[in-house]
Amino acid sequence: MIKSMRQPTLQTLGLGNVLEIFLNKHLPANPMDLVDTVFGSGDDRGSLVISGANGIVGAGKTMQLGSRLQPYNVTTVGLDFPGSSDAINKHYPGLVRAFGRQSADQIMSNIVQLTYDGKHLPSELNGLKPRFLLEAIPEILELKKAHYYLFRETYPTMDIRSVTSGFPSSELGAGIAHPAFPHEINKIWEIVESQPSPFTQLLWSLGLIPIPVSDHWSFVLDVLFCGITLTGLRYHQATNMPYWKIDKYIRKHFGPNPFRAHDAIGAKGANFLTWSCLHDLDKQYGELFRPTEDLIEHKDSGQNWYPLNHFRPLVNWTIDGDEEENFLNWTEGALFQMASLMLHENRGHLSHINGIGELCAQFQQGILAMMRKMGSSAIIKRVEAYHNLHPEAAQCCWYPESFDQIESPEWQQLYVNAEHDGKIGVITISRESYNWDVDRELNQAIDWLKNEKIERVIVTGDFHLSTQMVGADTSEFFPALIDVETGFNVSSTWSQTARRLHNEFNVSVGYINGKRCLGGFLELMVHCHYIVSTDEANLGMPEVTLPVIPGMEGCHWPFRKANSTDWPKLVRLLLTGKSILAKDAVGWLIDYSGTVDDSLQAAWEIVSGNTDKFPQKEFVIEALKEIPLDVSLPASESPAMETTQKAILDTIQHSCSVPLSEALNIQARHSADFMTSQVCNEGMIGSECAKIEDI
Repeated sequence: MIKSMRQPTLQTLGLGNVLEIFLNKHLPANPMDLVDTVFGSGDDRGSLVISGANGIVGAGKTMQLGSRLQPYNVTTVGLDFPGSSDAINKHYPGLVRAFGRQSADQIMSNIVQLTYDGKHLPSELNGLKPRFLLEAIPEILELKKAHYYLFRETYPTMDIRSVTSGFPSSELGAGIAHPAFPHEINKIWEIVESQPSPFTQLLWSLGLIPIPVSDHWSFVLDVLFCGITLTGLRYHQATNMPYWKIDKYIRKHFGPNPFRAHDAIGAKGANFLTWSCLHDLDKQYGELFRPTEDLIEHKDSGQNWYPLNHFRPLVNWTIDGDEEENFLNWTEGALFQMASLMLHENRGHLSHINGIGELCAQFQQGILAMMRKMGSSAIIKRVEAYHNLHPEAAQCCWYPESFDQIESPEWQQLYVNAEHDGKIGVITISRESYNWDVDRELNQAIDWLKNEKIERVIVTGDFHLSTQMVGADTSEFFPALIDVETGFNVSSTWSQTARRLHNEFNVSVGYINGKRCLGGFLELMVHCHYIVSTDEANLGMPEVTLPVIPGMEGCHWPFRKANSTDWPKLVRLLLTGKSILAKDAVGWLIDYSGTVDDSLQAAWEIVSGNTDKFPQKEFVIEALKEIPLDVSLPASESPAMETTQKAILDTIQHSCSVPLSEALNIQARHSADFMTSQVCNEGMIGSECAKIEDI
């Protein structure tokens, strides 16, 4: 029997526990089997139809699904009105960049474009055996219903999903597969269905990220994104601050630029969709979601929110502390009230609600993680302050009792989960960048496993929300740019957490199954006794390009595990910032790579104690000698990179030349000192900080 801290999100897809993946030594869903189930097998293979295929959403999904289904001989049919702009072929250059011309041509040759009059389906469709309809036509309820009737009358057994951003399944009479923007890139789909379907599991098996949500108006993503847009509109209404300036403060406190996003997407369509979602939410729930007059005006005119650049300096100013508090009352207060509604209605797994904000709406920190940090009393106080400003909102959908369980594992483990079968545990991380939340939750997961008497553990992504591990969340470094002790605290504390994987388990295995593992996450994994990876995962230490010094012991820990003959490879990895394939890192950075099934089997054998084929490398706790300084490197790209390379070399030399007991503090001090340097402050992290903080 498997026990877990909280429900794994993979279970919501009907795909079991993560630990079972390692037990079974293969993934829980096979794309070929699911393609046969959804589209038919052999000569009976049918097609995917995407209606509204020349719209932004339809064309993006035609590319995303067409490229993934082409190897399985599933034809994608793009259906739209005659004369509609050919948005599908506009994506061809992007396909060439992603797949190369030959593969792009094969994908495009498997896409059939048909036109119809809206009342009669084209006769050519019969020969293509349509099996599944993804509807992406305009957001007009009666139009969508008539569209489904047309298809069901001709193809009674055809399965249908709508990409609608607002209408629930109960209103449409069809399931929901709502994709996040940008549609050809973002892998997230909000799914509404009574139970996990083969189509949803097929999306997962193809490398996409389906997320089950409940059947409520606007689901989760658009409540958050349209909601944060509305908070900015209400603040504009109250203060007359220009939209572009409000965007700056929203970005500072939350992450996204909602008004800029509307303009980037295409103001005419985006303004209508936001108005449509809020209009429907207003009818269902009341004043909290009522669209403002300026949104209605922009919906009708299709006007952009941002003025020409040369107008902005004329009205550039910074608000003071009291005004900023007022801004948060208008924005945070409304968002927290909207979140209480989603919690009250149980719109999704808490990790899903939180993750959708980060992965789709560009929140720097998920809405629930943000609220968790404040605590229930502060949340309620903020919403009450909002109600003082907007009394009508207090009359609808405010559920302060939804925060009563804020200390529960579901709230406390939004990013990190742990499971075990009584002997072997697995820690799963669902956030793609490491931050203080992940660090705290990882410590709690380790504590839980230790209390459960688990001595063998696998550390991995969650096989769902996290498809890669990109390194540290660099926004956590912003305070360290001006305060060296803050930087030291980040580096030393995170390193101490990583060391627990080495010190507190008899066997720990880092398993890398995403497309990349970089920077701080690779440093974390290196602390495990073993690292196992799939062949094609990219591994790298890109800190030199940011520029920062690796802060989680990357400048000495890997050297203590590797043979001295391999030290030059580690130095080059750190000084070039270039990634390598996992299969090229075996023996000096990781212990094994293989196919998905082979690597899962290897990870399970190691953690189970069958290590004859995988002898553990000696880990050196004494000082290391003669770390190579003169390694073959390409010419530095800039003086800043050359300075950073020298700083990293100094850190390698200093932290490797002392015993392990002294190395952590030394590495952390080097990392912290460098973050306050001019080179770091003028680099990518410093520039991003200035863009967000300097208003």
